[in-house]
Amino acid sequence: MNRGAFVDFLKRYDFSFFGICLAIFIMGVANLYSATHASLSMADLYTVQAGKYFISLIIGIGVSFINPKTYFRYSYFFYAVTVALLALVLILGHKGMGAQRWILLGPFRLQPSEITKISVILVLARWYAKTNPDKELGLKELILPAILVFVPTVLIVAEPDLGTGLLVLLIFFVISFYRRLKWKTIGILAVLGLVSGGLMYQFGLKEYQRKRIVTFLNPGSDARGSGYNAIQSKIAIGSGKFFGKGYLKSSQASLNYLPENHTDFVFSIFNEEHGFVGSMFLISLYLLLFFRFIWLAQSVPRMFDSIVVIGLMALFFWHTFINMGMVMGLMPIVGLPLPLMSYGGSSLLTFGICAGIATSISNARNLF
Repeated sequence: MNRGAFVDFLKRYDFSFFGICLAIFIMGVANLYSATHASLSMADLYTVQAGKYFISLIIGIGVSFINPKTYFRYSYFFYAVTVALLALVLILGHKGMGAQRWILLGPFRLQPSEITKISVILVLARWYAKTNPDKELGLKELILPAILVFVPTVLIVAEPDLGTGLLVLLIFFVISFYRRLKWKTIGILAVLGLVSGGLMYQFGLKEYQRKRIVTFLNPGSDARGSGYNAIQSKIAIGSGKFFGKGYLKSSQASLNYLPENHTDFVFSIFNEEHGFVGSMFLISLYLLLFFRFIWLAQSVPRMFDSIVVIGLMALFFWHTFINMGMVMGLMPIVGLPLPLMSYGGSSLLTFGICAGIATSISNARNLF
């Protein structure tokens, strides 16, 4: 490729998704250093996270050069592979922290439930794009898509990972709503959701999961037990006030008052150090990313591409909304990472691939 062609390529390549994600990650890795630098056992986590992000970035960039038609062609195959991996996890998976969610690949751990989110988006997009794309959907048209979602959801919840299972269902509802549901169908789904939620609480949840809901409603009922994290998280957020205590000055992190401050509760530490102003800046970056997804979904000509982009947006949105909601005490604690901020390789890989898919769909208008 000569210099002129390379410059022309750079002009047509969409850097927006990777650019916004990189900005969030830089804030995240700096926050991770602040949260862990006082601990001898975790002081180098930020360098590990940087290495994992570099790998996810390379993979994401590679994905961005794939023609979106390839996603359509192999969506069912990708879905079948991820479902098989979920089943394999339950048989041969690595156990940790009371759950069996990972497959060991040498020095690496793969969490199949993370990439399953993407496979569900692709398979739903293919089904909805090929099945009466101009028709409003009733309950009958939702049966097969619901089965496609139900199978991996059950396998994920069995690990157990209730938070990710619920996230897959939320992605399904967002995509179905975007695809256009009849109002009657929306009403029926709302009633079914309330009824099934009640039945799930009574008969489907384990004792510790019920306790999380009770603690969410009244954290003080078990302040030294299941309510401890929620209380300490709100203390961290409240102590940040308007401008925050300053970088590296989080007492909750340095004194280790808040467990999991490098994973589930990174936003609490960030809020404590940077306050309302810093948190609003971070939230603005997420909002910019969401609106970029929505703009792209409305700009592409193919229904499949549009649905995929909305599904990717839903994945980022629900992760962000639920994580921030739970650390502020507005939602029960379910253990979902904050995109590009929380420590973890599998989630970084997922978000990197998502950025790559969105970029490839955007580039398809100019490069493919």
